[in-house]
Amino acid sequence: MPLQIRGLVGIDGVMDESQPVDAPEAGPVRRRRVIYVPGYDPFHARKYRELYRSESRAQAAISGYSVTVSGREKAEYFGWQVAAEIEGTEVETEVVLLAWSDIVKESMERGLWQTYLQMLRTIWTYSNSGALRGVLRLNKGPVIGAFYPVVFLVLQLLFALAVASGIGWAIAQVAPLWMGLAGLVVVAPTLRWFARHDNLVLARYLLHTFAFSCVSGGAYPQALEARMAAFERVIAEALEADVDEVLVVGHSLGAHVAISMLSDLIRAGKHRPDGPVLSLLTLGHVIPMVSLLPGAARLRADLNFLSASEALCWVDVTAPGDGCTFALTDPASVSGVAPENQRWPLILSAAFSQTLSPERWKALRWRFYRLHFQYLCAFDRPNDYDYFRITAGPKTLCQRLGHRKPSPGVKRQCVSKQTSMELRDV
Repeated sequence: MPLQIRGLVGIDGVMDESQPVDAPEAGPVRRRRVIYVPGYDPFHARKYRELYRSESRAQAAISGYSVTVSGREKAEYFGWQVAAEIEGTEVETEVVLLAWSDIVKESMERGLWQTYLQMLRTIWTYSNSGALRGVLRLNKGPVIGAFYPVVFLVLQLLFALAVASGIGWAIAQVAPLWMGLAGLVVVAPTLRWFARHDNLVLARYLLHTFAFSCVSGGAYPQALEARMAAFERVIAEALEADVDEVLVVGHSLGAHVAISMLSDLIRAGKHRPDGPVLSLLTLGHVIPMVSLLPGAARLRADLNFLSASEALCWVDVTAPGDGCTFALTDPASVSGVAPENQRWPLILSAAFSQTLSPERWKALRWRFYRLHFQYLCAFDRPNDYDYFRITAGPKTLCQRLGHRKPSPGVKRQCVSKQTSMELRDV
């Protein structure tokens, strides 16, 4: 029985969410290579291995299968091995993590006043380009996420100035009035205190995230472009390996990085029809944050290309409960570059409020940063979406989720003023 993939485009160019098409059947996956592309995350790659280890153990206990995580031989890129027995089948998976945390850390190294200048430049870029207006028409979560650091940083500055004013007033009571200006010396130390404790509010972290996306007007920064070229070689080698599936997973900002890399590789003919099944899983994407900017022509061209490609299966999973993502949003369509023969992505909801128990949902609901990583974690009331069955189980991504219809309420209306596309040579 062939697989049924839903959500393809009808003859009128509108996404058809009911008509299935046949896809070739494949045998069970025995060996898999997972290529994980993280988002804007300054933390060491070991964090992801330990997260996978602990959460796979929890999910296995809930769902009744076994997963064992171990280290792998020293290699250029950090990763780990997974041995699983799921649905009666033993599967070996090698996970390779394409880290770019050093680029993230470097982009976050800003002085106190550079941070405020960066904030003003970011506001100007999004406002002047019309991207902010487009984002406002989509999900409220990322909009709140955009204004949150601005409000916090302004309040921190006002607080520091208020402290300085109070000290200056006290000095002026016992000294010449002009000496009250000495109170300003506490402004910088106060702001540094807030910066040291940013892990509690994540205001500067969120600002740097938005600023990184628009530092080149939406184009990939040169450092990241160079790193992506190296990453593409890793994926190309995986496509030549003796495995049944190469599964690329892009989380958050890593989603559009993965889209561009796979577009490059497919255009260059690096995917052989007789090679491993190629799958793309994007999780918690923030693509409109970049694709609506004027300099994002490369990304828009890649969205246009990959959403019509027959070389892979692309499933996008988000959740309305995740305030840091553009939930249930078709990135190609809202960016105004969906092709008439659009096939992908198949857009599904992780439905946190349903797949997490009321107790668990209550505990996590207001932990926005943690919820943004829930896609990589265990669910105590899992539905079809199970990260560990997908990455370590005996079915390809398309076999496991291809039968699903797109979740209700997917946003497809174009909200972008910027729709130009300019392909680079690959």
